[in-house]
Amino acid sequence: MTAGELMTSDPACCTPNDTVRHAAGLMQTCDCGCIPVVADDGSKRLIGVVTDRDLAIRATARGKGPETLVLEVMSTEVCTCSADDDLGTVEGIMAREQVRRVPVVDHAGCCIGMIAQADLALNSAAASDSELGRVVERISEPAHA
Repeated sequence: MTAGELMTSDPACCTPNDTVRHAAGLMQTCDCGCIPVVADDGSKRLIGVVTDRDLAIRATARGKGPETLVLEVMSTEVCTCSADDDLGTVEGIMAREQVRRVPVVDHAGCCIGMIAQADLALNSAAASDSELGRVVERISEPAHA
């Protein structure tokens, strides 16, 4: 199975000039914890992501209000995959980078989808229970300094 077969296609995106209130609203509406940040709505060229953790740690915990721009709190170092990548590649990215979500980009770097750890868990063809357990365990290991 490939990333393109499992991904959520055409995910809701925001731009760096949107507010964190807008990003949080998208998370609520779409029932997700990560919104791709794109250069503009037209191109959808991925430049980062904003996660529920970014909102909690980089905004709320630092006393920033809901009108703070996504640019101030987003994560810019993002590992991606392509639609043609197999799920082993996606699992490897999640485990190596200790992330629970991976944006799927096309050849031009435009966001075309998103794969979450939950997608792997819900798809019985994606991995056996023991394989999935190992992936979740590796994703959740504390980072070593």
